[in-house]
Amino acid sequence: MAIRKILKYGDPLLRQKSKEVSKISKKIQTLAEDMLDTMYANNGVGLAAPQVGELLRMFVIDVSTPKEKYNPIVLINPKIIKKSGAVACNEGCLSFPEVYTDVRRYKNVTVKALDIKGKPFIIEGKDGELLARALQHEFDHLDGILFIDHVRNRFEADKKLEEKGLPPVQADKLIDETELENIIAETNSVIIDKVEEDD
Repeated sequence: MAIRKILKYGDPLLRQKSKEVSKISKKIQTLAEDMLDTMYANNGVGLAAPQVGELLRMFVIDVSTPKEKYNPIVLINPKIIKKSGAVACNEGCLSFPEVYTDVRRYKNVTVKALDIKGKPFIIEGKDGELLARALQHEFDHLDGILFIDHVRNRFEADKKLEEKGLPPVQADKLIDETELENIIAETNSVIIDKVEEDD
């Protein structure tokens, strides 16, 4: 049980691809416990192994509200097996202290992983809720992808990063999400139409 140092944006390790966990040893179980302690100590909802300097395909999440009891979930060697829809959301990251910006995410996501005892399980995040977004955010870390790679307004994000003394968005890392952006735009126009009808 230990609180580990979280790597900040700009550290090259955050851009590296993680390797699969070959065996769920005592060392891996301790790492998972440390990651949960570190996440809770920093008021996070998720933390991936690369963020604490371990290039392993595992992350932890807990999307319970302050009024609910802790519900920690450990995902080892996760794989996204289904994704659909699109949603725009305001996101932050423990590797980017106090930086929040609008990004694109899939609305629904299904992930298959191993738990801390090596037992396979499936978890679903739906309707663009926090769980769906957290699963995608943490999974990205395992491939060296950061939330700002999904940014909707790069210049606004650059301004926020600069304010916190962090490097700007890396243009070569931006992901082309035209399809997701189109779905988001269509959804928004439907919402606007509905509001006008209600008036």
